[in-house]
Amino acid sequence: MNPDLLALQQRLGHRFAQPELLERALTHRSYSAQHYERLEFLGDSVLSLAISGLLYQRLSRQPEGDLSRIRANLVKQDTLHGLAEQLGLPALLRLGEGEVRSGGRQRPSILADALEAVLGAVYLDAGFDAANAVVQRLFAKVDLRPGQQAQGKDAKTALQEWLQGRKMKLPQYRVASTHGEAHRQTFEVVCEVAETGQQARGTGASRRAAEQAAATEMLQLLTQGKT
Repeated sequence: MNPDLLALQQRLGHRFAQPELLERALTHRSYSAQHYERLEFLGDSVLSLAISGLLYQRLSRQPEGDLSRIRANLVKQDTLHGLAEQLGLPALLRLGEGEVRSGGRQRPSILADALEAVLGAVYLDAGFDAANAVVQRLFAKVDLRPGQQAQGKDAKTALQEWLQGRKMKLPQYRVASTHGEAHRQTFEVVCEVAETGQQARGTGASRRAAEQAAATEMLQLLTQGKT
């Protein structure tokens, strides 16, 4: 198999017995008639069930209405887009030439759909338990607290507002390192809060994704009382 797809499987934590499913999950309809849309349909349901189980376990005291709102925020396009970037899906998508020229590799809707398709592929390859395990890993660092998720804030916005609410300076982000070829780079970003002297690191397939990951880490440090 393509080394890049092998690396993706390592990031997912799932090795495909049927690698053709993963290839299809990364294939846009502009590239081939054998595209990801049916897998996306399946993956959407798999994701919804997996997230429902995750919230039921981790937010045991929240009423149904809150759980529904939080789930809707977790499975929305913006959230899935960020996770897809962290997995490095943009560089792995198979797109037609016209779609590539129009910026399809960075289009949030395509990346969100492809991530759902990947989950559908895992489900067909190994069943719900395997797909659920992938979802658990993907969302392990996503803030599930009702206040954050119900408001629909991304990690950078949530961190900024947390600091401003305490009269603290805005965080600083810097790229610590980049790895890989120019068209397939991985970024490592450091987020620093001056008043506390704390630093948090995040990685992603774009600077934006890495900054979001670093902000998530910093939020966890601050809200867990490790200041």
